[in-house]
Amino acid sequence: MNDSDWRDPFADDEAARERERRRAERAERRRAREQEARESLGERVRDELSGPAEGAGPPAPPPPIQSLEAPDDATAQQPPAPPRAAAEGSPPPRRPPSSAQVRHRRTILLLALGALIVLVAGVGVVLSRSGDDGTAPAAPKDRKTFDVTIPEGYDRSQVAAVAKKAGIKGDYEQASKSSRAIDLREYDAQDADSLEGFLFPATYELFRNDDAKALVAKQVEAFQSNVEGVDMSAADDAGLSVYDVVIIASMIEREIAVPEERELAASVIYNRLEANNPLGIDATIRFEDQNYDEPLVQSRLDTDTPYNTHTKPGLPPGPIGNPGLASLEAAANPADTDFFYYVVKPGTCNEHEFVETQAEFDAAVAEYNAARDAAGGKSPTDC
Repeated sequence: MNDSDWRDPFADDEAARERERRRAERAERRRAREQEARESLGERVRDELSGPAEGAGPPAPPPPIQSLEAPDDATAQQPPAPPRAAAEGSPPPRRPPSSAQVRHRRTILLLALGALIVLVAGVGVVLSRSGDDGTAPAAPKDRKTFDVTIPEGYDRSQVAAVAKKAGIKGDYEQASKSSRAIDLREYDAQDADSLEGFLFPATYELFRNDDAKALVAKQVEAFQSNVEGVDMSAADDAGLSVYDVVIIASMIEREIAVPEERELAASVIYNRLEANNPLGIDATIRFEDQNYDEPLVQSRLDTDTPYNTHTKPGLPPGPIGNPGLASLEAAANPADTDFFYYVVKPGTCNEHEFVETQAEFDAAVAEYNAARDAAGGKSPTDC
């Protein structure tokens, strides 16, 4: 996958947050403009209302400006001239407004103030419903969600079928080859050819427009979050990497159905790895052949292929599915036993008998085969 193929699965969320930020900024600017208008209007009203009190006369004239220069003797000794009578025909002096006139003016002014407040509020509503350019903002996209559940142990092809059934767009198997959301080098899995084993099984909430890449990103992020809490000390003592633990966990997830048996199965795998014996796990062949239903014939068990743990010692090349947290914890912390084998117990719902020696194993296998023959070649389990 190249950079041009990758799309940030959270780009829609980022765009939505950016749109919300811009809307908040516009609303703040509108509030500032409305507040400024109200304050300006209030100042004008206060100026008008702070005029002369009712019944008061006109304001006293300011005192005359006196010269800073000393007056000459001629003018200083002359008495002030008497006031002249008003010239005939000149208008009489203005009388102060009456109380009724003052009340009338204030009533008109208050009515004007109320009308202006209503106008400002109306403008604010209009602005709040439009963008900065005066156009109505686009309606938010449909952000409805839905859940998709990925079962524990499923491999990539099986998860792809689940994703397709859920209506998730895109090629899941292609999307799950790699992801920028995880660095496989941190888990010593730099040579892995896909994200098999790192696609954590869980129930995920997705948006309607999320595609396969978005689901993959959520899965690998969930894996990283969960694996951080797994104690890897026992695996470290055995010389196993985190990727080795993931491989072991994937086999446990496929082989074991009873939760209490996970750590016992892990102990068998650890003991056989230490002895450099083939693990003899059928599930690795089933993964390689994508055969999860048909019986495995002896000729296939004897065919030497990369994932045939009947013929090859050590771990298979990679995980055979995607394990959950319980299997990861069991794979990292096996029980302390001397068990070397396990065989399905007839008449149970996939319970196993764990034994130490080859003779005990042969006897358990003979019991299983007899029960299967009695069932007409069908599995002698009871689930």
